[in-house]
Amino acid sequence: MNNNNERPRRNNRQGGRRRKVCSFCVTDHKNPEFKPAVIDYKNSDLLRKYVSDRGKISPRRITGTCAKHQRELTISIKRARHMALLPFSRD
Repeated sequence: MNNNNERPRRNNRQGGRRRKVCSFCVTDHKNPEFKPAVIDYKNSDLLRKYVSDRGKISPRRITGTCAKHQRELTISIKRARHMALLPFSRD
C-alpha cells in the first residue's frame, strides 16, 4: 500500500541485494553425499573461474568467497602459475 510519494522499502542494508555465499563453505542439507569442490593447484578448471580475462585474481567482493578460502585460492592460483598450469597474464 505505497502512496506515490513514498519510497519503496528495502529489506536489508545492501540496497536489496542478496549477500554472496562462499561456494566452498556451502553444504547441501537435502543431499548428504554432496561435497563442495576442493581447492587444489592441479584443478585448473576450477581456478580459472577465479581469474579474470587479464590474468588477475578476482577479489572476495566479486567472487563471494570467505577470507579463509580466498587465501587458499590465492596460494593455489600462484602455485598453478608457477607450474605453468595457468598463465601469468593473457595477451
